[in-house]
Amino acid sequence: MRAAFQKVSFSAARQPGMPKTRMVTFPRATEKVGGFLALPRDPNRHRAIIVIHEWWGLNKWVKEHAVNLAEKGYVALAVDLYQGKVTADPSEARKLERGLPEDRAIRDLKAAFDYLASRPDVDPKHIGSLGWSMGGGLALQLAVHEPRLAACVVNYGPLPANPEDIQKINAQVLGIFGSLDRAIPPDKVRAFERSMSAVKKPVDIEIYDGAGHAFQSPANKSGYRPEATAGAWFHTLKFFEEAKESKSPVS
Repeated sequence: MRAAFQKVSFSAARQPGMPKTRMVTFPRATEKVGGFLALPRDPNRHRAIIVIHEWWGLNKWVKEHAVNLAEKGYVALAVDLYQGKVTADPSEARKLERGLPEDRAIRDLKAAFDYLASRPDVDPKHIGSLGWSMGGGLALQLAVHEPRLAACVVNYGPLPANPEDIQKINAQVLGIFGSLDRAIPPDKVRAFERSMSAVKKPVDIEIYDGAGHAFQSPANKSGYRPEATAGAWFHTLKFFEEAKESKSPVS
C-alpha cells in the first residue's frame, strides 16, 4: 500500500509553448461524437491518450488534464460522453451516469480511438486511455473492447470480474485506488490484479493509504487528498512514458 507521495507540479516538464486546443467532432457510424482536443506545439508524431470524464461530464477539470498531457507531449482527446451536458450537482450527475448506455459509451470511445489513429500527428501504436471513477471503468472497458489500445490507467473505476473480459485485454494496465474506497475496496482491486496476473496480463496496482473514492477530485471537498493526487499523477505520467507499443495491427 502506498503512502502519500511527494508533491509533483502539474506544470513540470512542459513542452515549449502552450498546447493548441479546440472542440472537435468525429464520426461514429452515422452519428457524430464530440470532444476536447489538446495538441502539443511540436508538429512531430506523438503518443495519444483518450481522456474519459467522471459522472460530472466534460468539465474544466477534465479539460485541464488534457491540456497538461499535451504539455507533456501527448495528443489528448477528452471525449464528451454526455453530448454537451455538464453538472456540479451530484443528483444530476447520478441521473446523467445512469442515462448513459455503456454500449454507446464504448462505441464513442472506439470512435475516438479510430479518430486518433487516423491523425498524422499520432503514433497509432501508442494510444492509451485514462479515466476517473465512471470514466476509469470505461477506460478499462475500452481496453476490453479495443485490442489495439496500448495502455490504460483506471483511477478508482469499476473493474471487470468476467474472466473472458480480462482475457481480451491487450493493453498494459495501471490501476490507482484508495485504501478507504467503499465503492471499489482493496479486496476487489487485489482480486482483479490476481485475475490479470493469472493470464499473464501486464498490470500495476497502486493503492493509496488513507484515500477514499474520488480522492483526486477537488470537487470531493471532504475526500480530496492533494499529496496522494500528486503521487497518482506522477505514476500516471511515468506509466504512459514507459508503456510499450501495441502489438495488435492498426488498420
